[in-house]
Amino acid sequence: MSALTLVIGNKNYSSWSLRAWLSLRALDIPFQEQLSPLNLGSSSYQKFKAFSPSGKVPCLIDGEQVVWDSLAIIEYVAEQYPKLLPQDKAARAWARCAMAEMHSGFMELRSRCPMNCALTGIEIEHTPALDHDIQRLDELLQQGLTQFGGVWLAGKDFGAVDAFFAPIALRAKSYSLKFSEATQQWMQRVLQHPNVQEWCQQGEQEDF
Repeated sequence: MSALTLVIGNKNYSSWSLRAWLSLRALDIPFQEQLSPLNLGSSSYQKFKAFSPSGKVPCLIDGEQVVWDSLAIIEYVAEQYPKLLPQDKAARAWARCAMAEMHSGFMELRSRCPMNCALTGIEIEHTPALDHDIQRLDELLQQGLTQFGGVWLAGKDFGAVDAFFAPIALRAKSYSLKFSEATQQWMQRVLQHPNVQEWCQQGEQEDF
């Protein structure tokens, strides 16, 4: 594996970029960051298509190898850096399932509560679908915290699965979303994580 380059979108808005960036940054995996701002108000597809086959970010470049999609990036990098995923087999299986569910699900929450690091305490109208997403997220996160006995989702160490759900903590802060006490404590740990704070501070300073 050569020097890794991670191409990301705006830090204030790109939740999928945050998932890949935080996974690598928090676990001290060396990479170069390349910021390619979104075309806000219009499609970024053609712009991103120049380096990403899907026309989306994030995108990982490893020499001549291009890896697009956040989940694929985690699995690819984990081959060289296994610490991204839990060592325990059961915890690793759960983490993979949870990341896959986040990757493909919770569409109502993602559409009604777009990530914006600068927002705090906004009240939104809840729909049954949004409440269903919140309930399922709470159930899932509590399961990880309970089953593996640590302060992070799959045990005592922060991992890619925590990074995958970090944007949910930011959305909860932005849109006053209510979760159980255990989940809210995990969210506070995420929001206080130095790399999450680093990302948000840089995102709030963006002027594009």
